[in-house]
Amino acid sequence: MKNTQTKWWNPEKYQEHFSERRIRGQVIRTIRDYFDKQDFCEVDTPALQVCPGMEVHLRAFSTEMVSPLGDAPQTRHLHTSPELSMKKLLVAGMPKIYQICHCFRNEERGQTHLPEFTMLEWYRTGTDYTAMMTDTENIVKACAKQCNVKSLRYGMAECDPFQKWERLTVAEAFEKYAGVDILSTLDKDPALLPRPDLLKKQAQQKGIWCSPKDTWEDIFFRMMMEKIEPFLGHKVPTILYDYPTCLGALARRKPTDEKVCERFEAYVCGVELCNAFSELTDVAEQRRRFETDQKTKQRLYGYTYPIDEDFLDALAYGMPAASGNALGVDRLIMLICGTNDIQNTCFVPVL
Repeated sequence: MKNTQTKWWNPEKYQEHFSERRIRGQVIRTIRDYFDKQDFCEVDTPALQVCPGMEVHLRAFSTEMVSPLGDAPQTRHLHTSPELSMKKLLVAGMPKIYQICHCFRNEERGQTHLPEFTMLEWYRTGTDYTAMMTDTENIVKACAKQCNVKSLRYGMAECDPFQKWERLTVAEAFEKYAGVDILSTLDKDPALLPRPDLLKKQAQQKGIWCSPKDTWEDIFFRMMMEKIEPFLGHKVPTILYDYPTCLGALARRKPTDEKVCERFEAYVCGVELCNAFSELTDVAEQRRRFETDQKTKQRLYGYTYPIDEDFLDALAYGMPAASGNALGVDRLIMLICGTNDIQNTCFVPVL
């Protein structure tokens, strides 16, 4: 007989983190209350999609949809985010929507990653990413207050969400923490992935190892992980904004500087909490970015996903100006509880 003392459902073992799991309900109720008071509509979109998302480095779970009529099976994927479906609802005339749903990302597991996790995603028409910054601050504060915590914690780091949040551009962060002028490494055409030579030179001067085969993106994210992310969101949360345009596949370019796009991520105790955009509504530009991502994914990983033509048709019909945000609910709960393992926030672990 197997040793049941080590099983997650052993009552003594399970009770060790029961308080964190109970907080999940408080957080989700608080999120719903926030949006319901502002007359948002809660929506529910299918997890099975033709396209699970076009992000280059995300891998989906795939399956076959079999018809009862004997038609040929069709490949479908579990969504990595409900983003494309929700934007179709904006085109359909829904101005303020939110969704709390399970999302699926293969090859992701760790202290802050799960292959199946809970995402909060919301959209406002007629707004830009500054509205998402305000929403993010308000939601985090409301959840912390409801759970009666004065600070958010991860590892040895602590952060007060009730104080004024730090706002830092990506260019400012690279200069402050890495001593690198990131904007000087971008091509004149910011929509294309820049050449890596200029960034590689600066990175090596700062002691960052670079491979001869590294792309600009490889070096960027290595510098982010080693030199920048660990220092964000300490004492107060950090909103890191204005990413290089080549790193914002669904974000619109900043009108005053086309090298960057209107995208931000919020960090708490070095942990990325959300990813938000002023949404791209130009269908030709969106198709070109999708095709570029397809080619990059094929080159790096040997496979790709089909473009969601229904989404591009909706974009061409006329998507209103809007902003959107995707926030990791499990991570928020983890930070509120001060636990170091995201698995402790789930009622049943992903085995």
